[in-house]
Amino acid sequence: MEILAFLGLVCVLAAIIVAKGVHSIHEGHVGVYWRAGALKPEVTEPGMHWMMPLLDNYAELQVTLQTDYVSNIPCGTSSGVVITFGRIEVVNRLRKSLAHETVANYTTSYDKLWIFDKVHHEINQFCSSHTLNEVVISHFSDIDEILAERLKVDCQEYAPGIEIIAVRVTKPEIPEKIRREFDLREANAAALLVAEQRRKVVEAESATEAKKLEIEAKRDADVAAINSQKEVAQQKAEQEKEAIRDSIHLAHEKAIADAEGYKLEKLAEVNNLLLSPKYLQLKMYESIAQNTKVYFGEKIPTYLGNLAHGDVP
Repeated sequence: MEILAFLGLVCVLAAIIVAKGVHSIHEGHVGVYWRAGALKPEVTEPGMHWMMPLLDNYAELQVTLQTDYVSNIPCGTSSGVVITFGRIEVVNRLRKSLAHETVANYTTSYDKLWIFDKVHHEINQFCSSHTLNEVVISHFSDIDEILAERLKVDCQEYAPGIEIIAVRVTKPEIPEKIRREFDLREANAAALLVAEQRRKVVEAESATEAKKLEIEAKRDADVAAINSQKEVAQQKAEQEKEAIRDSIHLAHEKAIADAEGYKLEKLAEVNNLLLSPKYLQLKMYESIAQNTKVYFGEKIPTYLGNLAHGDVP
């Protein structure tokens, strides 16, 4: 009976030992192991695994995207005002291939050194070289990129297993007294900006009105020039019409004068013919024949016939 009890006890202990050594690595993680405090070389994938109880222990390391929240980061600006960043979010990822190396160099709390402490350091460096207005207003939008770039540079050089994806920075908290003064200054600046914008609007409206008047004046001048050109063209056309009428009248009068001259010229030619010696002698004989009875004998027909043909002796 004692042997059976002993065997039963051994089996129970063995079952407990086996059960204590069984563990699971969840999806998105890898497992690293220590034996008697020394990091073992193997890295396990997600699933069920077994280790030596009492001698070994393990840790799960997330190798998917994760966000570390760094809270309550005080910093002093170059103007001597102490402000506090309530929270800064750092999106990062542990590279699976370098998980063992990262843990060997910086333990499983690698993110404390290269994310949490690094963020505190870089924020203080940034604040110390900038004024309150620059940190809170003019350069605030640059803090995300500056902080992310500096984290990436240091991790790539000293902890390449840590991949920095993005950084998000919330607005810092300002002491109440400083905040009231700051709000008043910002309100005055906003009022000045509104006044400046209003001035620009008035100037733009004035410039628009002046341009409108200039356009209207140019339009009126163009219309006047067109009307003047139209009147000149009409006057020129009337002058041309008058010149044409004068030319027609002159040509008509010249034609009449030419006709009268031609008539007189022909009449003079007829008169010259009428005053020829032969014609005058004929007229003389006709007159004598009408007023005197003369007998010429048998030669009268011949003589008169010759006279009729202009053959006068």
